[in-house]
Amino acid sequence: MALLDGINGPADLKALTPRDRRVLAKEIRRFLITNVARTGGHLGPNLGVVELTMAIHLVFDSPHDPIVFDTGHQSYVHKILTGRAGQFTTLRQKDGLTGYPNRTESEHDWVENSHASTGLSWSEGMARGFRLTGQSDRTVVTVVGDGALTGGMTWEALNNIAVEPDLRMVIVVNDNGRSYAPTVGGLSEQLSGFRTDPRYEKTLDLIKASVSRAPLFGRQAYELLHGLKIGLKDVLAPQGLFSDLGLKYIGPIDGHDLNALVTALNQAKGFGGPVIVHAITVKGKGFPLAENHEEDRFHAIGQINAITGEPIQAEVKATWTDAFAQDMVDIGADHPRVVGVTAAMLHPVGLTRFAAAYPERVFDVGIAEQHAVASCAGMARAGLHPVFAVYSTFLNRAFDQLLLDVGMHRLGVTFVLDRAGITGPDGPSHDGVWDACLAGIVPGLRYAAPRDAQRLSDALVEAVEIDDAPTLIRYSKGKLPSPIAAVACQDGIDLLRRDNSRDVLVIGYGAMAGMALRTAERLARQGLGVTVADPVWALPVNPTLVKLASGFGLVVTIEDGLVVEGLGSHLQQAMSAAGVDVPMRQFGVPQEYLPVASRSQLLDELGLTDQQIARSVTEMAIAVRPRDTSAAVPSDAGTASYRPGD
Repeated sequence: MALLDGINGPADLKALTPRDRRVLAKEIRRFLITNVARTGGHLGPNLGVVELTMAIHLVFDSPHDPIVFDTGHQSYVHKILTGRAGQFTTLRQKDGLTGYPNRTESEHDWVENSHASTGLSWSEGMARGFRLTGQSDRTVVTVVGDGALTGGMTWEALNNIAVEPDLRMVIVVNDNGRSYAPTVGGLSEQLSGFRTDPRYEKTLDLIKASVSRAPLFGRQAYELLHGLKIGLKDVLAPQGLFSDLGLKYIGPIDGHDLNALVTALNQAKGFGGPVIVHAITVKGKGFPLAENHEEDRFHAIGQINAITGEPIQAEVKATWTDAFAQDMVDIGADHPRVVGVTAAMLHPVGLTRFAAAYPERVFDVGIAEQHAVASCAGMARAGLHPVFAVYSTFLNRAFDQLLLDVGMHRLGVTFVLDRAGITGPDGPSHDGVWDACLAGIVPGLRYAAPRDAQRLSDALVEAVEIDDAPTLIRYSKGKLPSPIAAVACQDGIDLLRRDNSRDVLVIGYGAMAGMALRTAERLARQGLGVTVADPVWALPVNPTLVKLASGFGLVVTIEDGLVVEGLGSHLQQAMSAAGVDVPMRQFGVPQEYLPVASRSQLLDELGLTDQQIARSVTEMAIAVRPRDTSAAVPSDAGTASYRPGD
């Protein structure tokens, strides 16, 4: 029987002998590789924190002592040690185990955070709350990565923690030198000094070997003398990164030496105030294919072969990110003022090729989206045209800079939002459904949701020529759809289908253009005349679209984003302002946090399928059909070259 089978909570871990704990660490790594290879998920980060998470649960009393993972994707080992190993076959699936801490899963999960640099603020608030309510026996433990330390919010929290010496907090810096890619900036250089100074490691190894060999009390003496590391560190690798803030510091510690970690964490716990424990780990530890994967150490994977590490996929097809990557290289050749900007995600957002072609024109700012956008404003003011490529959901934290630094100054910055719309398995924090309702209130902003690769290329070429307003281009995660040709264009509006009878105008934004066409085909089978339009640039609302809408009995919008203050809402407001009194129905994501499920499952549950939309529209169209719909579309009928299955 494997030791892992007997782990139903932290108490079971504490009952094991030191030897058994080392065996358990190996079992956990094998378990992670086997299971995450089947489901996909964050493999590399969790392989790197096996001993670190075990040590935390050995020293602290969870859930009495809250454990907060600043970046929740490194919580898989925590889930295993708190009795959830049996659910890993359902990881990131509907009604299954989530990929981040989740309060509904376990009392051991305190914070459902999955974006970096927020954990210390949460922890400081909880520690302050415990202090004020007299719960002096509770210590808040925060695991924060070195990549998250590039985020300004972390330092805002540390600035406050430093002046409250009686807050019972232990801050574990999980330092693997990486976020997705290698950590960038001056902070990384400071920390890497510890990782790479040969004098430090050689001297420490000499002390460890000499003292541990001493008869009778060698091992105990080493553990007692482990505090020498602090003084040794100050002599051989002087630092002021944390001490200048007045924070106690222990480390650096070998993040895969369970005994050393337990000793350091016990020291930190006993201090009674804020202490930083600096642990050096290897992302992907124990899986050579991950350890040697330079791009991201298997940070987030799909289904892979657990032996070879090769992706398991039935079909290889270009993605939206691939298309953007090539477009940027082409644009860079013709537009020397264009520069690329990323927030620690050079590879995931597709800027790798651009960086290879124009290395001096790409900037990775670390996990610092607010700084990225304000820096883009500065570059634009100096005559460049920055293209900030970022996941849609991560732009949320830089809204103020978008609104006031870029928008108010009327600067030409292009925002390219990857993973827009419903993404699914990573849960509500990663669904990119907020961008339209946030960016839509920025005066002058131009917003495009391309329906296929050609429209993406066209939008980018146009965007980098706009220097007096921000432009935003968004696309979804995954494979590119088949091309969707227009049958006609009217002043910037693409007609994808048109009928002589004008019962219904269906407007499909971006990824929903294909669904709009499939919906139209279902409506046509019900005897309704349907025209399908793609506004191309959705914001500001094109007056031609308003005029077009005025000639129909019913207007329907379908979008892959929040329906409240979404693109359909903007059109409705424009129609109202123009005195266009046409019934309208908007389909999109409701104002709620979506559960973990696949994209197709969520679309079905939300009624965002062509079958469900067509049923609702048919009922409404029949009710308003008597309306006189004067000619607004050329009479020659036609449909786009489009396969319903695309």
